[in-house]
Amino acid sequence: MVNQCTVPVIDNAGLLAYSSRGISAGRVGGSFPSPRPAGVRTLKIPHLTGQDIEQIRARGSTPEAVAAQMEMFRKGFPYTKLLRPCTLGDGIHTLRDNDIRRLVEVYSREALEGRAMKFVPASGAASRMLKALLTIQSRYTGSEGYRFSPDPGSDDPDAAGFARFIKDIRKFAFFEDLEKAMAGDGLSLDGLLLSGSYGDILAYALTEKGLCLSDTPKGLIKFHRYPTGSRTPFEEHLVEGAAYVRDKRGRVRVHFTVSPEHKAPFHDLLEKAKGAYEKNGISFDVRFSVQEPFTDTIAVDMENRPFRDARGNLVFRPGGHGALLENLTELKGDIVFIKNIDNVVPDRLKDEVYTYKKALAGYLVELQNQIFSCLRRIRGGEDDEKMLDEGIAFASAKLSATPPDKPERMSKKEKADFLSFFLNRPLRVCGMVKNVGEPGGGPFWVDHGAGRVSLQIVESSQVDMRVQEQQRIWKSSTHFNPVDLVCGVRGVDGKPFDLRLFTDPETGFISTKSKDGRELKALELPGLWNGAMANWITVFVEVPITTFAPVKTIVDLLRKEHQP
Repeated sequence: MVNQCTVPVIDNAGLLAYSSRGISAGRVGGSFPSPRPAGVRTLKIPHLTGQDIEQIRARGSTPEAVAAQMEMFRKGFPYTKLLRPCTLGDGIHTLRDNDIRRLVEVYSREALEGRAMKFVPASGAASRMLKALLTIQSRYTGSEGYRFSPDPGSDDPDAAGFARFIKDIRKFAFFEDLEKAMAGDGLSLDGLLLSGSYGDILAYALTEKGLCLSDTPKGLIKFHRYPTGSRTPFEEHLVEGAAYVRDKRGRVRVHFTVSPEHKAPFHDLLEKAKGAYEKNGISFDVRFSVQEPFTDTIAVDMENRPFRDARGNLVFRPGGHGALLENLTELKGDIVFIKNIDNVVPDRLKDEVYTYKKALAGYLVELQNQIFSCLRRIRGGEDDEKMLDEGIAFASAKLSATPPDKPERMSKKEKADFLSFFLNRPLRVCGMVKNVGEPGGGPFWVDHGAGRVSLQIVESSQVDMRVQEQQRIWKSSTHFNPVDLVCGVRGVDGKPFDLRLFTDPETGFISTKSKDGRELKALELPGLWNGAMANWITVFVEVPITTFAPVKTIVDLLRKEHQP
């Protein structure tokens, strides 16, 4: 059966689509001047039945949305064209000590007024973090009589990681819990270590026999040991929030995105944490949300036909962290800090983290004040040439805007139109650390063609590494994206932006997965801090590497910054 769906096809150039002869917004709605209407195309979707369409609608999606996803599988995603890496003085700003002190004060006043909150993606499972342990466990269960010989210098990264885990097992914040769980069944952890019975240790660490770490979200695994007990990343984020998003009433607003099956344990820990951390007038306003089913994307087979399970139902997969843009939009926030769940440090290192968080937010507030002042004057009918020239100079120097023409060749109306167009968007100030080899994206100047350039956070999967020049630019990057963002998500009128209008839908990603022994293609939505924010005003600021302490593998917890 073949269905036909008529869907809008939106010009990807989006907010970057302007020229010296005028401005047209290709993919935005009524918040922006003169939107160009989207084209309409009829897409054919093979093999969709009436039952399929019922299944799609039951998930909160539409056949039109699935049609658009199928089209992306068919045509693929274009590569991002790198122009050059952002470096200090060329896309990345630096803050002097006196700047930092001033900006901290600027932000602190706004925080007291209740403008700020934290947004923490926390739905990730710990499976990738525990890969080495899970791999060695599978060898124990898959081969009778398997014995592991610890060798931290092994060429096998999983074996080396597990050897390090065993060697320093007492240094983990969850060690006492593991020891207690085993003792409850009459087992001595020390005895098993001496005898080399690592299979039992793994069983109690990973399965329901003990700590069940393999089914525990990363946010609920104990990371840091203190004299009074140990803390999870979830608790560390609450402690952080109390330091820089607390308002004058003592309220600390933090929002976590979690998996549906993990909402209950997060709630349980929150109730315990309140008793420990709600002191000195602090009260936590903690909310949870889940990645909505309608943000999942359809899977296809290797011929781009809908992939079906054993019962004949369509298979959908999570759309990646870009799907959390829906959650962020629904917050209707004002100043929003975004930080990954695993990037936390113990109390002894937090002061510098707090300082730079506040400084980045103060930088955002100062930029917002200038942006809003310019927009109000233009909307009020001012067309003073000097004011417009100053606005363009500010947008170019501080916001990396690229005017459609040289200012001296633009009329007053063209200048006013450009500023109205460019400045009326969400704003993000992104901390960037020096590149020390961590996997992930970085800050680049991106070439959109026709003289259009913008600052973007780019992942390696977006770059065509077969092109030598693109590979050279990628490798010459000096800075790394630690996901340390402060976002201004309200406009000059005080109303929240609809953040879904500022994405670049052609920055998604197609990967190959498997299900039930069959290969399939999966579609990830534009990443939250990549394509989902591609049409925001973007500002990069260097922050010290000490503010970045991710835990991507279990042995990362053995780094000095995570130890007492």
